[in-house]
Amino acid sequence: MSRLTLRLPETLHQQLSHLADDEGVSLNQYIVYALTRQVTSAYSIQAITEVEVEQQKQSFEILTKNFGKASSAQIEAILSERDRVEPEAELSSETIDLLQARIRSR
Repeated sequence: MSRLTLRLPETLHQQLSHLADDEGVSLNQYIVYALTRQVTSAYSIQAITEVEVEQQKQSFEILTKNFGKASSAQIEAILSERDRVEPEAELSSETIDLLQARIRSR
């Protein structure tokens, strides 16, 4: 774990201390939590333009109109282009295996 010395305005230090006390955690734990939350939101929230929203709507409408008309090769091609993400930490390996089996059976 890394160590960082940080100078804070006294008022901010007091506010953080009060928030940490309210949560029942140390000041260090609260600051790590707050920074983690900020960094996570920066990566998970992305603003998109109205044009992009409209393009997504049109793509979705086309997709739903053609639902069930795609060949196996087209489905495989589309699935190969999707983003891969790690499963959520709360999911057990058994649940993940079950979901993957259901996906493969379709």
